[in-house]
Amino acid sequence: MKLISILSYNSIIVLSFFFISLFSLVLNYLTKGKSNKKLFSSYRSNLLDPLTYVRLVTHIFGHANWSHFMNNFLYILLIGPMIEEKYGSINLTIMILAVAIITGILNMLFSNKRILGASGIVFMLIILSSFVNITTGKVPITLILIFIFYVVNEIISGIFKKDDISHMGHLIGAVCGFVFGFYIFK
Repeated sequence: MKLISILSYNSIIVLSFFFISLFSLVLNYLTKGKSNKKLFSSYRSNLLDPLTYVRLVTHIFGHANWSHFMNNFLYILLIGPMIEEKYGSINLTIMILAVAIITGILNMLFSNKRILGASGIVFMLIILSSFVNITTGKVPITLILIFIFYVVNEIISGIFKKDDISHMGHLIGAVCGFVFGFYIFK
């Protein structure tokens, strides 16, 4: 009991996102992939189906397997609390929802792929992390380097690699992170 009293739920949105995603991963294993297909993936589907709109958000909670989940949440748990502290829980929630919805809509419009996972959120957080210590009128060199390493790599990978990774989702997250960091939260 003493251990529980010293633990702190220090980042409400990030930790809640983690636990919802962990629950959806366990549920996916228990249902042998059916929950991911029905609830935790976004894809082109009937616009009269109410789940089409739910999946525009819930796809960020679904992950294909433990490795996919772990790779995303290592970054989210590392960077997310700093971003949540800097911009606030409500703003972080709005940013996460915006990335999820924009990614889901663009995927439905321009792709026949089924997408799931929090990679777009990871890219948004990576870009936002460059804005944490920004000074007025100055462009951080870290922002330029992150742009080169992450965004340019995703563009090249999206053009030349044929894999199951949603490079478009990564780019949408990065662009949203840039817009949020540069224009909305000056």
